Amino acid sequence: MNAEFYNALEALEKEKGISKEYMMEKVEAALTSAFRREVGGAENVRIVLDPVKRDIKVIRLMTVVEEVTDPTSEMTQEQALAAKAEKKAKGRSTRVGSVMEIELNPKNFRRLSAQAAKQVIIQGIREAERTHMVEEYESKKESVITATVDKIDPENGNVILNTGSGYATLLHDEQIPGEEFAVGDRVKVIVTEIHVGESRGPVVTLSRTHPNFVRRLFELEIPEVADGTVKVKNVSREPGSRAKVSVYSEDANVDPVGACIGPRGTRIAPVLAELSGEKIDVVRYSDDPAVYVGEALSPAKVLSVEMENERTCRVRVAPEQLSLAIGKEGQNAKLAARLTGCKIDIKA
Repeated sequence: MNAEFYNALEALEKEKGISKEYMMEKVEAALTSAFRREVGGAENVRIVLDPVKRDIKVIRLMTVVEEVTDPTSEMTQEQALAAKAEKKAKGRSTRVGSVMEIELNPKNFRRLSAQAAKQVIIQGIREAERTHMVEEYESKKESVITATVDKIDPENGNVILNTGSGYATLLHDEQIPGEEFAVGDRVKVIVTEIHVGESRGPVVTLSRTHPNFVRRLFELEIPEVADGTVKVKNVSREPGSRAKVSVYSEDANVDPVGACIGPRGTRIAPVLAELSGEKIDVVRYSDDPAVYVGEALSPAKVLSVEMENERTCRVRVAPEQLSLAIGKEGQNAKLAARLTGCKIDIKA
């Protein structure tokens, strides 16, 4: 049974990434607690796991004294010498005040104690799994991961995804409007939040609607963004409909907008495909707020931008450009305002 026990610990470490040393600590604590409960106390008893010899020992610590008052925790110097001579005890010294280790050979734990130990061990496994899972997700926070659709809730539209580190839910509100999934589909999502509860595992928030999802897709699909030649300054979006992405480059010889779009839209095509038809306006970022606002209102052509203060401006466009600048239901102006952080007043 000892060999099987250590084999099981090694299997846990290999399959679930749970450290064997971590589990041994938990098992020692669980068995010690169970044994003490079995014998009605015995605080001087501990369980020791030896992974080299692959066995489990029950050790009682006995203090060497001149006169024994508690035979369960004390022994005389003569008893210590005799036990050491018979190799029943270990210790650096048998002098008064020293502590000797006496190995016990208990016959059996009661079933109740064994069950209690089992529960502590199971809890230890769960805690280790939870810790491991939290570490896995923390390392992926703000990153795009590819997951597999495991289940779809027909009532609320939530999608259960197998992320490779466990299972997590893509809430209906975090899905791009209009998109549909099927079990087995591979889907990209961004990990936005990880909340750790006391009793439950980590609650992971996944999203396909977060602005940073578009930012990370640019980093994944466009080489110049991936290597830092082109940087994404900001993203604003209405998921499933339209997004605006401002980009810039510190290299004067690089056209950041052209690098992101590519010849005939080849660079940005994979991003658009992942966003289920959501349109993207790629605009040039500028440190000059007036210039930035003018770029952000693309595809409308702006005649002038007058900054009233750092966060408010008045924009003038030709009459035939007014509806384009404002956009359907004010969408273009709204996205431009979010992108630049400015309140924009558009006049013909």
